[in-house]
Amino acid sequence: MGSAGKSPTDDELKQILVALRAENPTLGVPKLHALLATRQPDWTVSEKRTRKILQSAGLVLTPSSAQTVGAGQDGAERREIHPSSHVIEGLDVAKWTKKVEVKYFNKRKGKGLVATEKISEGETIWKEDPFILAPEWNLYDLQIASRACMHCSTPLKDSVLVVTCPASSSKTPCPARFCSRLCLSRSSRTHPLLCAAQNPASAPLLAFARRAEWMALHALAQCTARVLMTCQQDEAAWQDDWEFVRALAQLGMEERAKGAWMKGREPDRETWKKAFRLYVQAFREPLGAAEQQKLARLLRKPLKQEIIDHFFNYDAFLLGLGRMSLNLEAHGGLYVLHSHVNHSCAPNVSARHLDQRNALSRINMIARREVEPGEEIFITYVNPELPVHQRRLEIQEWGFDCNCTRCVEELKAASHTEHTESGMEDLERELKAGLGVM
Repeated sequence: MGSAGKSPTDDELKQILVALRAENPTLGVPKLHALLATRQPDWTVSEKRTRKILQSAGLVLTPSSAQTVGAGQDGAERREIHPSSHVIEGLDVAKWTKKVEVKYFNKRKGKGLVATEKISEGETIWKEDPFILAPEWNLYDLQIASRACMHCSTPLKDSVLVVTCPASSSKTPCPARFCSRLCLSRSSRTHPLLCAAQNPASAPLLAFARRAEWMALHALAQCTARVLMTCQQDEAAWQDDWEFVRALAQLGMEERAKGAWMKGREPDRETWKKAFRLYVQAFREPLGAAEQQKLARLLRKPLKQEIIDHFFNYDAFLLGLGRMSLNLEAHGGLYVLHSHVNHSCAPNVSARHLDQRNALSRINMIARREVEPGEEIFITYVNPELPVHQRRLEIQEWGFDCNCTRCVEELKAASHTEHTESGMEDLERELKAGLGVM
């Protein structure tokens, strides 16, 4: 606002801010302040003074108010929007480690991992290979250029161990290469349905995900391929895979769009619809007769109705996209045990990719400090070096507000600083007014 404008009284400012808040119940202080500037261009009001008046009137959004959508026009309170998840029955955590166990906390927080014994700083708690891998785009580009393993994403070198996709031919080429026959064998759980030679109907979907740099869509394609292929190959393995996918933390795209953390932005629903059409064509209804025949050769058994319901209706597709967005590891992998770990801005564990030569997609979960028995295991979903307000803004992508100990302490410190600075500004303004310089 202009420096030579009028300085309104607190009552005048409060009156207009109350009206603006009623019109814009989800806007934060900076946006309300900007809106105030457009409504009252002749006023001189600092953002800190705006915040102070809003706080005094109880009009600053809190984490709890941001989680609640509010009341409808009929006065009925709408449900809170937050991710949901459930525990995988019979999950054998000991396959990875005996140092942690799964714990269900409550409906809002969901599940997590807690230490079962003392863990030393620097200790590797467990190692884990991905359930599916949708690698970072630079690695994916290497994969489709035949320069990285299509299964584990490890960059390839000249070696007698490297093998090409058996289905590839001059007539129907597939760029996939694998760093070993072991990776080729393991890829049978996903690759056939994503292979340009065996299921060319998947190519438009994968190309669309790449152009849009849409990691969640790419991951959903990988996840769908695994579930469908496992169902064809091994009923017991499919049951395990199916239970894992259904137990993942989930929050659909529409729900994410309705949450206060989306800042009122309209989601690109046309892009969602186009992606869904390509997705169905890839795994359910290819357009051409030749592509239909190739898909039928891969999916000889009729799909279970629960799979059809879970993947191939539009609402389920949007839920699947949200599920991938919430659970992918930072570099694009989806991991069974890792997906249980909750966030803190002061994490006690890090996920690292240490085997750069032979198993790039494998993660090592390493203790950042000593962890006591019964203590929850935390990683960070965002850059912990960011300021508190930016961290809390970015974490809202996961559908919640961070209220970890570090955030609470830093918010208190920031609030105290803002209150002190606001008081100094008010004093400075009063002095200037008294001297006739405003």
